[in-house]
Amino acid sequence: MQNYFKVITAVLILFTIFALPKQSLAQWHIGASYEIREEVPENGFGVRLERSILGAVPAVDVRLRGHFSYFSEDNYLGRDDIEYGTIESYDFGLAATGGIYVGLLMPYIGVGLGSTTTDLRDAEIPTANDGAESRLFWNGFIGAELSPVPAIKPFVEYRIKSAESFDELRESVGESNGRLIFGISLSF
Repeated sequence: MQNYFKVITAVLILFTIFALPKQSLAQWHIGASYEIREEVPENGFGVRLERSILGAVPAVDVRLRGHFSYFSEDNYLGRDDIEYGTIESYDFGLAATGGIYVGLLMPYIGVGLGSTTTDLRDAEIPTANDGAESRLFWNGFIGAELSPVPAIKPFVEYRIKSAESFDELRESVGESNGRLIFGISLSF
Protein backbone atom coordinates (compact mmCIF):
# COMPACT_ATOMS: atom_id res chain seq x y z
CA MET A 1 0.00 0.00 0.00
CA GLN A 2 2.85 2.41 0.74
CA ASN A 3 4.37 1.75 -2.68
CA TYR A 4 1.10 2.70 -4.38
CA PHE A 5 1.01 5.92 -2.39
CA LYS A 6 4.59 6.76 -3.46
CA VAL A 7 3.86 5.97 -7.11
CA ILE A 8 0.66 8.04 -7.14
CA THR A 9 2.49 10.95 -5.45
CA ALA A 10 5.34 10.76 -7.98
CA VAL A 11 2.89 10.64 -10.91
CA LEU A 12 0.98 13.66 -9.57
CA ILE A 13 4.21 15.63 -9.09
CA LEU A 14 5.40 14.79 -12.62
CA PHE A 15 1.98 15.68 -14.02
CA THR A 16 2.09 19.02 -12.19
CA ILE A 17 5.58 19.78 -13.48
CA PHE A 18 5.06 18.83 -17.13
CA ALA A 19 1.34 19.05 -17.92
CA LEU A 20 0.20 22.24 -16.23
CA PRO A 21 1.12 25.51 -17.95
CA LYS A 22 4.13 27.42 -16.76
CA GLN A 23 3.79 30.84 -15.19
CA SER A 24 3.22 33.25 -18.02
CA LEU A 25 4.67 36.73 -18.06
CA ALA A 26 2.75 39.61 -19.54
CA GLN A 27 3.65 40.08 -23.16
CA TRP A 28 1.48 43.08 -24.06
CA HIS A 29 1.39 46.42 -22.25
CA ILE A 30 -0.96 49.32 -23.00
CA GLY A 31 -0.54 52.64 -21.24
CA ALA A 32 -1.81 56.20 -20.94
CA SER A 33 0.20 59.21 -19.78
CA TYR A 34 0.25 62.91 -18.95
CA GLU A 35 3.21 64.69 -20.57
CA ILE A 36 4.94 67.98 -19.72
CA ARG A 37 7.46 69.73 -21.98
CA GLU A 38 9.12 73.16 -22.34
CA GLU A 39 7.91 74.02 -25.87
CA VAL A 40 4.44 75.36 -26.71
CA PRO A 41 2.01 73.65 -26.22
CA GLU A 42 3.45 72.53 -22.88
CA ASN A 43 0.98 69.90 -21.62
CA GLY A 44 -0.45 66.88 -23.38
CA PHE A 45 -1.50 63.28 -23.25
CA GLY A 46 -0.03 60.10 -24.65
CA VAL A 47 -0.76 56.44 -25.27
CA ARG A 48 1.63 53.56 -25.80
CA LEU A 49 1.45 49.93 -26.85
CA GLU A 50 4.37 47.64 -26.00
CA ARG A 51 5.23 44.01 -26.72
CA SER A 52 7.80 42.01 -24.75
CA ILE A 53 10.10 40.18 -27.16
CA LEU A 54 12.53 38.23 -24.95
CA GLY A 55 10.62 36.07 -22.50
CA ALA A 56 13.32 33.48 -21.83
CA VAL A 57 15.86 35.81 -20.18
CA PRO A 58 15.20 36.08 -16.41
CA ALA A 59 15.09 39.55 -14.79
CA VAL A 60 15.52 41.29 -18.18
CA ASP A 61 12.66 42.77 -20.22
CA VAL A 62 13.20 43.87 -23.83
CA ARG A 63 10.21 45.44 -25.57
CA LEU A 64 9.13 47.05 -28.82
CA ARG A 65 6.97 50.15 -28.35
CA GLY A 66 4.61 52.22 -30.42
CA HIS A 67 3.70 55.59 -28.90
CA PHE A 68 1.49 58.59 -29.70
CA SER A 69 1.40 62.01 -27.96
CA TYR A 70 -1.02 64.91 -28.43
CA PHE A 71 -0.61 68.55 -27.28
CA SER A 72 -3.04 71.44 -27.92
CA GLU A 73 -3.23 75.07 -26.78
CA ASP A 74 -5.07 78.29 -27.73
CA ASN A 75 -2.76 81.31 -28.04
CA TYR A 76 -3.80 84.96 -27.71
CA LEU A 77 -1.92 88.03 -28.89
CA GLY A 78 -2.45 91.71 -28.05
CA ARG A 79 -4.46 93.62 -25.49
CA ASP A 80 -7.83 93.06 -27.17
CA ASP A 81 -7.55 89.29 -26.80
CA ILE A 82 -7.14 88.71 -30.51
CA GLU A 83 -6.88 84.97 -30.95
CA TYR A 84 -3.66 83.97 -32.65
CA GLY A 85 -4.98 80.47 -33.26
CA THR A 86 -4.86 76.97 -31.92
CA ILE A 87 -1.54 75.19 -31.90
CA GLU A 88 -1.78 71.42 -32.06
CA SER A 89 1.23 69.19 -31.89
CA TYR A 90 1.31 65.44 -32.10
CA ASP A 91 3.99 62.85 -32.54
CA PHE A 92 4.18 59.12 -32.97
CA GLY A 93 6.99 56.65 -33.20
CA LEU A 94 8.48 53.23 -32.66
CA ALA A 95 11.12 52.39 -30.07
CA ALA A 96 13.04 49.55 -28.45
CA THR A 97 13.36 49.47 -24.66
CA GLY A 98 15.38 47.37 -22.26
CA GLY A 99 14.98 47.08 -18.52
CA ILE A 100 16.11 45.03 -15.55
CA TYR A 101 13.78 44.02 -12.72
CA VAL A 102 15.01 45.09 -9.27
CA GLY A 103 12.32 43.86 -6.91
CA LEU A 104 9.11 45.76 -7.69
CA LEU A 105 10.96 48.38 -9.74
CA MET A 106 12.10 48.11 -13.36
CA PRO A 107 14.42 50.92 -14.52
CA TYR A 108 14.64 51.03 -18.33
CA ILE A 109 16.26 52.87 -21.21
CA GLY A 110 15.33 53.03 -24.86
CA VAL A 111 15.82 54.57 -28.25
CA GLY A 112 13.43 55.12 -31.14
CA LEU A 113 12.45 56.89 -34.34
CA GLY A 114 9.32 58.92 -34.98
CA SER A 115 7.55 61.83 -36.64
CA THR A 116 6.19 65.05 -35.17
CA THR A 117 3.64 67.44 -36.68
CA THR A 118 2.73 70.95 -35.51
CA ASP A 119 -0.48 72.60 -36.82
CA LEU A 120 -1.62 76.23 -36.58
CA ARG A 121 -5.38 76.57 -37.09
CA ASP A 122 -8.10 79.22 -36.99
CA ALA A 123 -5.84 82.29 -36.87
CA GLU A 124 -7.75 85.62 -36.74
CA ILE A 125 -4.71 87.69 -37.78
CA PRO A 126 -4.87 88.29 -41.56
CA THR A 127 -1.13 87.76 -42.11
CA ALA A 128 -1.05 84.45 -40.27
CA ASN A 129 -1.35 81.35 -42.39
CA ASP A 130 -2.92 78.12 -41.29
CA GLY A 131 -0.54 75.28 -41.89
CA ALA A 132 1.38 72.31 -40.63
CA GLU A 133 5.01 71.42 -40.23
CA SER A 134 6.20 67.81 -39.99
CA ARG A 135 9.62 66.36 -39.34
CA LEU A 136 11.32 63.09 -38.55
CA PHE A 137 13.17 62.69 -35.24
CA TRP A 138 14.92 60.12 -33.11
CA ASN A 139 14.57 60.01 -29.36
CA GLY A 140 16.15 58.51 -26.31
CA PHE A 141 14.50 57.96 -22.96
CA ILE A 142 15.07 56.72 -19.45
CA GLY A 143 12.38 55.72 -17.00
CA ALA A 144 11.17 53.45 -14.25
CA GLU A 145 8.11 51.24 -13.91
CA LEU A 146 6.71 50.11 -10.56
CA SER A 147 4.86 46.78 -10.18
CA PRO A 148 2.77 46.89 -6.98
CA VAL A 149 0.20 44.65 -8.71
CA PRO A 150 1.28 42.41 -11.61
CA ALA A 151 -1.21 43.86 -14.13
CA ILE A 152 -1.05 47.57 -13.17
CA LYS A 153 2.24 49.43 -13.50
CA PRO A 154 2.63 53.16 -12.88
CA PHE A 155 5.66 54.68 -14.62
CA VAL A 156 7.69 57.86 -14.93
CA GLU A 157 9.86 58.63 -17.95
CA TYR A 158 12.05 61.41 -19.34
CA ARG A 159 12.25 61.52 -23.15
CA ILE A 160 14.67 63.58 -25.24
CA LYS A 161 14.13 63.99 -28.98
CA SER A 162 16.10 65.11 -32.01
CA ALA A 163 19.60 64.96 -30.61
CA GLU A 164 21.85 64.12 -33.56
CA SER A 165 25.15 63.75 -31.69
CA PHE A 166 26.38 63.17 -28.15
CA ASP A 167 27.24 66.88 -27.76
CA GLU A 168 23.71 67.80 -28.88
CA LEU A 169 22.36 65.24 -26.43
CA ARG A 170 24.20 66.94 -23.55
CA GLU A 171 22.90 70.34 -24.72
CA SER A 172 19.34 68.95 -24.90
CA VAL A 173 19.55 67.70 -21.32
CA GLY A 174 21.04 71.02 -20.18
CA GLU A 175 18.31 73.04 -21.93
CA SER A 176 15.50 70.73 -20.77
CA ASN A 177 14.68 69.92 -24.40
CA GLY A 178 12.66 66.89 -23.44
CA ARG A 179 9.48 65.89 -21.75
CA LEU A 180 8.56 64.44 -18.40
CA ILE A 181 5.95 61.70 -18.61
CA PHE A 182 3.77 60.26 -15.82
CA GLY A 183 1.49 57.35 -16.62
CA ILE A 184 0.03 53.97 -15.91
CA SER A 185 0.31 50.79 -17.91
CA LEU A 186 -1.85 47.67 -17.99
CA SER A 187 -0.10 44.36 -18.69
CA PHE A 188 -1.73 41.28 -20.16
